[in-house]
Amino acid sequence: MEISMPKKTDAAAKASTKANMPAFTKEEELHAYKEMLLIRRFEEKAGQMYGMGLIGGFCHLYIGQEAVVTGITMASKKGDASITGYRDHGHMLVVGLDPKAVMAELTGRKGGLSKGKGGSMHMFSEEERFYGGNGIVGAQVSLGTGLAFAAQYRGEDTVSLTYFGDGASNQGQVYESFNMAKLWNLPVVYIIENNKYAMGTSVERSAATTDLSQRGASFDIPGEQVDGMDVRMVRDAAERAITHAREGKGPYILEMLTYRYRGHSMSDPAKYRSKDEVQSMRSERDPIEQVKARLLENDWATEDELKDIDKDVRAVVSEAADFATNDPEPDPEELYTEITV
Repeated sequence: MEISMPKKTDAAAKASTKANMPAFTKEEELHAYKEMLLIRRFEEKAGQMYGMGLIGGFCHLYIGQEAVVTGITMASKKGDASITGYRDHGHMLVVGLDPKAVMAELTGRKGGLSKGKGGSMHMFSEEERFYGGNGIVGAQVSLGTGLAFAAQYRGEDTVSLTYFGDGASNQGQVYESFNMAKLWNLPVVYIIENNKYAMGTSVERSAATTDLSQRGASFDIPGEQVDGMDVRMVRDAAERAITHAREGKGPYILEMLTYRYRGHSMSDPAKYRSKDEVQSMRSERDPIEQVKARLLENDWATEDELKDIDKDVRAVVSEAADFATNDPEPDPEELYTEITV
């Protein structure tokens, strides 16, 4: 069954953001461009290294979805917690974690964020309040709700940013979490990264109601659909949602209409969609190319300046790959540390 993707005008009309088209300053556009480009180049390199056998296990790439976590993070503040599923490399990079440590964890090296013992599904940073990287579908929703409860209990002025996908949105624990979050008015923003296909089944075939932003309606949780391919729209909606949660008004749902260019994981040939569909999204809706076009149109950057930015980003990623390839593997004794019985 071939699913036709919404065009830009459809997505914009469907998104219920109150501002028609939020504007970014030159500095904001450049910041978003650099952040998204770092994610894109990092993921491309991770895909290459997986193909070379340097990364084992699973590898879920975020290519195409960069605007979501970039826009959300631009609207958040230092101290806000974030948690997501296994498509998480971009989330770690955008909160400020060292690309070398992220890549080294993927290759199972000593200098990885989890000392080479976890891989992409088990990376976290207490310092940056990033709590994974969770391999069980939908599990992070309950944990993210718990982070919001902890913030409320401690009297912190922080919000839990809880990311999950369209596939996870049908999990029972998600609705148990919604109920608790609203019952206690917890400071949590639920971000549904709807990339249309979950593991490989289109949302139209797997969900009885496809407007996932309204999944919290029975719990009186407000929600809205957002053009998740436009970082401006993401930041705009996130500002409203985070303010709502931070002011003690309870949870909020943001459904980000986005798209992944690669398969569910590196082992997925993605034969459930046409090449034309993917190419159409790349050529018409790419989040990075949209920002690049605006920078050029507004004379905020030249082609040469943007090439220099790309060159610098590639150098950072290359350094991370070299480190992750040459860093030693953890000592055997490391297997027995940080174990609770």
